[in-house]
Amino acid sequence: MAVVTIACQSSSSEIPVSENCRMIQHEAGETCVPDNPERLVTLFSATAADAIALGVQPVGATFSVGDPPPPYLEGKLAGIERIGQTEQPNLEKIATLTPDLIIGLHYTTESFYKPLSQIAPTLLHNWEGFSSWKEHFNFVAEALGKTAAAADVWAHYDRRIQELREALDENYQDIEISVVRVCCNNLASDVKNSFSGIILDDVGFRRPPAQDAAAGGLVIFSKELITEKLDGDIIFAIIDEGDDYNSEEAFEQLKSDPLWNQLKAVQAGKVYPVSYDIWRGGNPLAADAVINDLFKYLVNGNDES
Repeated sequence: MAVVTIACQSSSSEIPVSENCRMIQHEAGETCVPDNPERLVTLFSATAADAIALGVQPVGATFSVGDPPPPYLEGKLAGIERIGQTEQPNLEKIATLTPDLIIGLHYTTESFYKPLSQIAPTLLHNWEGFSSWKEHFNFVAEALGKTAAAADVWAHYDRRIQELREALDENYQDIEISVVRVCCNNLASDVKNSFSGIILDDVGFRRPPAQDAAAGGLVIFSKELITEKLDGDIIFAIIDEGDDYNSEEAFEQLKSDPLWNQLKAVQAGKVYPVSYDIWRGGNPLAADAVINDLFKYLVNGNDES
């Protein structure tokens, strides 16, 4: 993305902006944003976490994380006002925060983009699901003028991936990792191009054939297909502790299913429950927490199955 520093006024905002601004191309057009935004509002939880990872504390954000927040956000949310839901933020509250930059997603924010852009320069990113989490982070870094900080974040991520590879047995690439998500009155799997799937692929793990695909990040299936979709040497079970579908209860019921008990990982005692907020976090802070789980269960030998 080409970014040019110019003295300008946002082409998509009717309010004045700083003379020192950069023109950013985004899904709603072209907008000039301050060189160093100091009062950021984010309209997606991953965007807020991206900003925090870059050393920028939003003044307002929509969050879809639980209470308490996941470990990777503990102690990092001070001073951030909650401004409603991603699909329906409180515009009046946003205005009272006097932001100098707003970042949202195109598909959730397009319908109220104009009133937002009258509050502050507003950028919309074309989020294409969790398969685009890396691109979204880079977009946020570009918008905030934090490309150097972003390079440090990616260097940390690459270093941790390499450390995990070195800590694992030399035959780790032969390990087949299966991921199951107990959700929405269904069973599902986060496949190769999901958030956690991309991390597993970066490490070099194999996935079961049914999960080794780019299918929108998630495949949903019936219990009758458990042995076809989920069999692997190790299973990570993504549990949403705070959802409305009783994921924890559903997972306990799944354990008594005869087909579930035919899976290699179940028979070997290698099924590990992990947090939804972490394994579907979609940001570098969550990625670091996923890598922590991989160290915990695959290197340090913790067994909570």
